[in-house]
Amino acid sequence: MTTLNRSLGQLLSPAPDAAVHTYTGPALAARLPALTAFAIAGARAPLSRHPGWLPVLERGLGHTPIALEAVRNGRTVGLMNLAFVRSMLFGRFLVSMPYLNSGGALAADARAADALTDRAVELAEQLKVRYLELRHEWALDHRALGHRRSDKVHMRLELPPESAALWGQLNAKVRNQVRKGQKGGFTVDWGGEALLGDFYRVFSQNMRDLGTPAFGRRLFAAILRQFPGRSELCVVRDGQTPVAAALLLHGWGVTEVPSASSLKSYNPKCVNMLMYWSLLERAVSRGQEVFDFGRSSEGSPTFQFKKQWGATPFPAEWQYFLRRGTIGDMRPDNPRYGLMIRTWRRLPVWLTRAIGPRIVRGIP
Repeated sequence: MTTLNRSLGQLLSPAPDAAVHTYTGPALAARLPALTAFAIAGARAPLSRHPGWLPVLERGLGHTPIALEAVRNGRTVGLMNLAFVRSMLFGRFLVSMPYLNSGGALAADARAADALTDRAVELAEQLKVRYLELRHEWALDHRALGHRRSDKVHMRLELPPESAALWGQLNAKVRNQVRKGQKGGFTVDWGGEALLGDFYRVFSQNMRDLGTPAFGRRLFAAILRQFPGRSELCVVRDGQTPVAAALLLHGWGVTEVPSASSLKSYNPKCVNMLMYWSLLERAVSRGQEVFDFGRSSEGSPTFQFKKQWGATPFPAEWQYFLRRGTIGDMRPDNPRYGLMIRTWRRLPVWLTRAIGPRIVRGIP
């Protein structure tokens, strides 16, 4: 199967128009197995492409899930996962997909991708959203998608079959920092919901320090329950104290780390380096071929952090059908949010845990 986000060159051959079916509620649940079979076909398929994220976002964030399926001659030729995001604070949005770095049209050809986007634009109009956001990796040439963001890139690392080979690829500085973490007496634990409390303590404190509301525990619990065996938590401890933690998603050939945090006070002890080496080792041990570090702005500190592991940049083309406002209204670097970010950093962690999830669920 050829996907829009991987090879636009193969999407240019003419094909008959596809009919687009819209699924929500019980109809979506019934159609989910067939949609999953289409989404994960191919040599490599990240877990973030799985339509099982639709019920995750419903349970974890309260979004309304919508699946669009393009069908031609009785065969699925395209899929678009969408979440209808609503909040009193920020308004309405239609997003593919919240929390995840990728989304948009997954299609066998350009005609199917266009049909999916046409229907998504119709829904955006019907639902009166501020904008439709499609988190593509390669830009789709569609008349309605008049706005885009390409200021960030995906950072990905091709993995060797053995961790020893990966270790040999690292430069001396990175290896020395990992060794320093290994000599610090820290322990690394792996698991599911039993580790959620420790994971969330580190995650929520780190997000507070960054000045950003944190997703609630309910989201992470929904992920772990929806994808047993393919999602897991890593927690690094100093004695009994959790000091670093991450969520790993294992797809078919691709491992992703959508959420990872460490306590600032432990940075001199290289706890974060120890954790990321453990994440990479974990992916290699599962026979994965690619490690996806997530998105970063080119040249930023997080970009440099990921680059030092050998990760290379890949495009991130987020495209928009804008109905009102601007696509920059919700960006954290918008100057209007500067005071809010500084104030948030000074709040007690317990308070940010109580009110943060209610705020962030409405941010696309």
